Amino acid sequence: MRNPGQQVWAHSTRRWYINMITIVDYQMGNLRSVQKGIERIGGSARISSDPHEIASAEKLVLPGVGAFGDAMAELRRRDLCSAIKDFVATDRPFLGICLGLQLLFEKGFEHGTHDGLGILPGEVVRFELPEKYKVPHMGWNTVTKCSDSPLLADVSDGTHFYFVHSYFVRPADESVVALRCDYGGPFCAMVWQDNLYATQFHPEKSQADGLALLAAFNGLSTQSKVTAE
Repeated sequence: MRNPGQQVWAHSTRRWYINMITIVDYQMGNLRSVQKGIERIGGSARISSDPHEIASAEKLVLPGVGAFGDAMAELRRRDLCSAIKDFVATDRPFLGICLGLQLLFEKGFEHGTHDGLGILPGEVVRFELPEKYKVPHMGWNTVTKCSDSPLLADVSDGTHFYFVHSYFVRPADESVVALRCDYGGPFCAMVWQDNLYATQFHPEKSQADGLALLAAFNGLSTQSKVTAE
């Protein structure tokens, strides 16, 4: 049986801006999978753990799989926290994926209490569900749109994306929620605030609909915020 959205992405039928996307390497992400997804839609991507390259990137992707506390420890050990925060403050496009969404928030409660990057107010909590719901939430699920984010022009209610997670974000400001999903109850599947976009699902594993989202990110302007003298 074909998975939802399964088809070949024919990027020859559309043109997107060609620029370099930097993928943050902190030994906690599916880096090559994300890079291949970007390349498949005609984009260019490099993998870097260099704080200067990350802070000065044209566009930045923070992927991630694993535990919240371990991920934050790795970011601190590699001096990447400030580089990521500095990048987001420039208004250049940023995309977090899965754990890369969760790390943007203030607190995570996976195996203890851990400070996150604190870019967005809110916390990351575990699913507490009836026994009929397996945790982690794994596989295809549908989403509901909550905003007109530039990345969601081709996304409608009922679009399928691929999820693998045991924890989810609870934003303090509900206005940043761009997509919701339901698994024993509604949860935030994507956030959007200005230049910052982040998904709980894996666009690089979500076939045609996920690749369309990556293509939309690839096509965003890289114009930075200008500060008046």
